[in-house]
Amino acid sequence: MSVQAAVGAWQALRDLRAEGGDPAAQKKARRRPEPSPSTGVRGDVYTVADVVSDFCIHLHDTRAEAGAVASQRALERVLAEEPEFAASTPQQVTRAVAFNLLDARKATPTAAAKLRSLFGAAWDHALDAGRVPDTAPNWWRQVMRGKLKSRGKIIGGEHVGRTRRVLNDAEVGTLLRWLPSMHDLAADATVLYLWTCARGGEILAMRPEHITEEADGVWWTVPKEQTKNARFENAGDHRVPLVGRALKIVKRRMASVGQSGFLFEDSRGEQYTQHDFSTYIYHLQPYSDKATARRAEGAVLPVTNWTPHNLRRTGRTMLSALGCIDEIGEAILGHLQTGIVGVYNTHRYDAEKRTWLTRLAKHLEQLAK
Repeated sequence: MSVQAAVGAWQALRDLRAEGGDPAAQKKARRRPEPSPSTGVRGDVYTVADVVSDFCIHLHDTRAEAGAVASQRALERVLAEEPEFAASTPQQVTRAVAFNLLDARKATPTAAAKLRSLFGAAWDHALDAGRVPDTAPNWWRQVMRGKLKSRGKIIGGEHVGRTRRVLNDAEVGTLLRWLPSMHDLAADATVLYLWTCARGGEILAMRPEHITEEADGVWWTVPKEQTKNARFENAGDHRVPLVGRALKIVKRRMASVGQSGFLFEDSRGEQYTQHDFSTYIYHLQPYSDKATARRAEGAVLPVTNWTPHNLRRTGRTMLSALGCIDEIGEAILGHLQTGIVGVYNTHRYDAEKRTWLTRLAKHLEQLAK
């Protein structure tokens, strides 16, 4: 907006505050989606649909917007699939009802466990607010406890178990030499994963204003609210030194930022998301349903059975192999120090981060030859 428009908007917000209004609360209320028709309209009887509707309002007030929207959709999908359950009262939801609802969805244990947690929290919220009698039990906290554990991802129709995949040096070298076969967005994201050890969500949300040139080199500052530490009072922005290929990629992308304002922008002019990247990598794997066509084009990954997040774990493992101590390695990842150490040690390890990421970059370049 223009300077004049900005001044006008600022004055309007100032007037609102002077009258006792809360601009932040109003903005959040405007963002909050309306409950879907599946939740119904509250009448004289307080139903399960009403429990969910009230809880979703609470979610949007207390959680990050993306997580609140995803949780609301999951809950409302169940209400749409189970109209009798939605129309019943919380007191009518017996232990058997709760068990059968989750048991019908146990084929996807992670999603079922999330639903169990959400319904349990929704019941707690209704009980705490006095909208449900204290005598109504919260069976969601009791049923299927410990029975909804993920068996790991499915490859070729079979569960392969939960693994913490780390690519070895030979695999990393093969992958780096194969990068020209990927499209530019994915190739650049792969490099930034390895060269910075950052999270995918942080990398793909990078904007020009996050990049600064300082006395010791170029830095990328991830705003606190975009990190997983946003909920911790003692956390701050996550600073990442850019070296080697990572620096070249960021400079190149800053020179051609599009309408979205993100360095990683897709062909639609929107942010290239972590979901987009993960899906693309999955469909390059030989076990993907799209692998047959890609194999004919020579576009099937020579290094298989990995996800983008495995690259972050691989970079961290390489740092340890090179001799990087845990305090510095964890600072590079953006992890907070725990316990009494986190209380008294407030050093941010900026110089050490640059030293060790430079060593990691040299090691990666050797593997790429």
